Amino acid sequence: MTVPSVLLVPGAWHRPDHFRLLVDELSDVDVHTVTLTSSGDDPAALQDMHADAGVIARAAAAIGGPVVVVAHSYGGVPTTQAFRQAGNVARIIFLAAFQLLAGESLLSINCGSLMPWARRRRQKGIGDYVEVVTPMTVFYNDVEAETARYAVARLGYQSYASMSQRLTETAWQTIPSTYVICEADNAIPVAAQEAMARRADDVVRLPTSHSPFLSQSAMLAGLIRRSLARA
Repeated sequence: MTVPSVLLVPGAWHRPDHFRLLVDELSDVDVHTVTLTSSGDDPAALQDMHADAGVIARAAAAIGGPVVVVAHSYGGVPTTQAFRQAGNVARIIFLAAFQLLAGESLLSINCGSLMPWARRRRQKGIGDYVEVVTPMTVFYNDVEAETARYAVARLGYQSYASMSQRLTETAWQTIPSTYVICEADNAIPVAAQEAMARRADDVVRLPTSHSPFLSQSAMLAGLIRRSLARA
């Protein structure tokens, strides 16, 4: 039996490097990551959700064999957009992620408003972007201090467009999905995660912050392995 590969999709402001501990725990698995175009250090270079979806779709197609996509937080939005047809994607794991319907956006489900811990920056001549005000307490409240400081230092900016653009595709309606609820999450309220999790085929709960790939990487790796076995 062919064991699927794993494709890791980071959330807003994050990079593949934030998954380094999880990748180490999955050393026996074929793991791939993507760098989203909507996140980065240069606000003028940031692209949008549809560009992110293209990056994710191409990365999955390039793997060739079956793949389980693990999408964290905002990463669930372009992942949902990316797969008009399932192709080689066997399952999507929404990790404290936005599992939305066509017509919804990350901001639309919050009445069009940013989260209170995020700040919109308006720039003439380039698209608006968003920065996190209190990342240590919002993302990494159960992460070891040195690791959390490293993670904060690696955060980029996020394009506002990526948060406001509405989905036109809904991959999880044709691809099996798992929702992972993070019960100590300060970024996405647990009640909101539970509401989105009703759209998944199965639901798992972790006693972690928004970033179990840093605080409980071994536990998360075990969960992913179980999904690979099922896929």
